[in-house]
Amino acid sequence: MRYLIHLVLLLSLGSTHVFATESQVVELIVFRQSSDSLQASRVAPDNWANGATLITADMLRSTQLDLLAKKLTPENGYQVIMHKAWLQNNDGSTAQVAISDGHAYFQHYPVEGTLTFELERTSSVQLDLWINQFNPDKTLRSSQRFKQKTLAANGQVTFVDSGNLGALIRIQAQQSTVQPQQFEQIEQIQIGPEQIPHSQQTPNLEDFE
Repeated sequence: MRYLIHLVLLLSLGSTHVFATESQVVELIVFRQSSDSLQASRVAPDNWANGATLITADMLRSTQLDLLAKKLTPENGYQVIMHKAWLQNNDGSTAQVAISDGHAYFQHYPVEGTLTFELERTSSVQLDLWINQFNPDKTLRSSQRFKQKTLAANGQVTFVDSGNLGALIRIQAQQSTVQPQQFEQIEQIQIGPEQIPHSQQTPNLEDFE
């Protein structure tokens, strides 16, 4: 997984701007960290959106962390189950959005849930997601909950661990973009484990050695 960490750190370089506008681009990758799905004894509630602002098609933006997502393969022990980016306009320092992915069956999606933000220099993010399985008749069979709270430095990629599920999230000001030169330098930059901040380390480093 060392190469994955190299990419996380590289895409964080030069992206530590304090928010100067009320619009942020949020990018989220949700993935499984093992091939086993946990048995769930409950299903997602019908009010899973909890009154949050729905992410609509006109809010969606092009993803920028595709190189990172491409490393999350079954061969490396991962499976990406959602990858989205959206433009978020905020009236204040807090915001809550409802996100979903896949085809809806009886108002439920394969992935659905909310993200709650407290936007500061280092933002607090509460993820409350449901990973759903459906019966042959498309009724909801079981749900695995991904509920974690994390601190995300603005402009940096943050790893969120939740057992056999994980997420990568980045929040940045709308005008901030990843420069093409950063992608060109990926193969050239070598970062040893001793240079990786503890807060950005992910488990199983030997997977990418």
